Amino acid sequence: MAIELNEQINELYDFYHQLLTKKQATYLDLYYSEDYSLGEIAEQFNVSRQAVYDNIKRTEKTLIKYEEKLQLIAHFKRELALVNQLNDLVAQCYSDDSELNQLVAEFENLVDAQ
Repeated sequence: MAIELNEQINELYDFYHQLLTKKQATYLDLYYSEDYSLGEIAEQFNVSRQAVYDNIKRTEKTLIKYEEKLQLIAHFKRELALVNQLNDLVAQCYSDDSELNQLVAEFENLVDAQ
């Protein structure tokens, strides 16, 4: 379960980190990406371990609320599934149509850039 939570928070962070304050983003990045302990973060910023913990938990809830309201991850996953289906269909039915394959590749790049 801890691994699933880590993956969920990292995914939420990837999509919504620009909406966080600098302190929120820094604490989450250090804790989840850099694998710092609460104590290490607290020492680095001269605050209590409890303050770091509270900030991280509040930020996690904030990220979850962002996704509930904005649905960016859900939309992205639906778009990605559709692109994959389109790519499979083009590969099966129109593999010799270079212009169509080029358009599909451009569309994939557009979705990947999001």
